[in-house]
This record gives sequence, structure tokens and C-alpha cells, in this order.
Amino acid sequence: MNATNWQQRVDDLWASFDDHDEEQFLAKMEQLVAELPEDSPVAAFERAGAFDSTGHSDRAVPLYRRALELGLEGSLRRQAVIQMASSLRNLGEVSESVALLTAERERASDELDDAVSAFLALALVDSGREREAVGLALAALARHLPMYQRSVGNYARELG
Repeated sequence: MNATNWQQRVDDLWASFDDHDEEQFLAKMEQLVAELPEDSPVAAFERAGAFDSTGHSDRAVPLYRRALELGLEGSLRRQAVIQMASSLRNLGEVSESVALLTAERERASDELDDAVSAFLALALVDSGREREAVGLALAALARHLPMYQRSVGNYARELG
């Protein structure tokens, strides 16, 4: 199997997500992941994402856990943590979601930092910590403002 070709086919499937009904999408994803070894962390991750995106958080969480246990690495590892934490929040497991995302913020910085903050802010709202959530969201937003970065950053710190 050509890994580049496989990843391109997965990317193409995700790009055409809206062109499929739930059953078709899940079947196509199953066909693709069946090409990988059974103990592939990437296969578990892609299956989890497929279930997650079709509204099956309950089926996605165990697969995200499996992908992480199998050693999912790099950007996909971080995506799995974000997506699993979001699914956990949707399932009412807010404290675990907050804990996962809080720990993830302490890890090395990358292009997904603001995504971690956004999903943590959502989990904080669900846990009754709205001021902290707004502070976190404003801190993430401040870095992208063409003006007022310092002011918004200061307000964010006051709220957090």
C-alpha cells in the first residue's frame, strides 16, 4: 500500500463528507481503514473521527483512546485529544474534557493551540466557569487582532 495515496484518499473522503449520507460515509471510511493493520493508531483515529462527525460520540471516544494507546503521534495525536475532549463534553463528561484540554495546553505549542483553547473554553462554559472561558477565548483571539492586541490580552488576563 502506498501511504501517500492512502492518505490522499482519506483526505478526499473527508473533503466530500457532505456528498454522502451517514451510512455511505462510514462504509467508505471502513473500507479505507481496513487497508491498514488492525493495530494501526491512524486507523483507530480515522474511524473515531468518522463516528464523531456523524454524531456518534459514544462510539468515537473508545476509538480515540485506542489510537492514543497505540501511540498516535504528531499533529494527529493532538487532533485526537481535541476531538476526544469535545466528544466527552458532548457526552456530559465535562470534567474529563477540561482535564484533557488543560493538560494539552501545557504541551509543546503548535498550530492547534487556538483549537485547544477554543474547545477548552466550551468545556469551561459547560462546567460553570464562564469568566475563565471568555478570558481564554479572548487571549486566543488577541493574537490575531490587527489592533488592540495588548488591551484585549490584558482584559483576558483579568477574566481568567
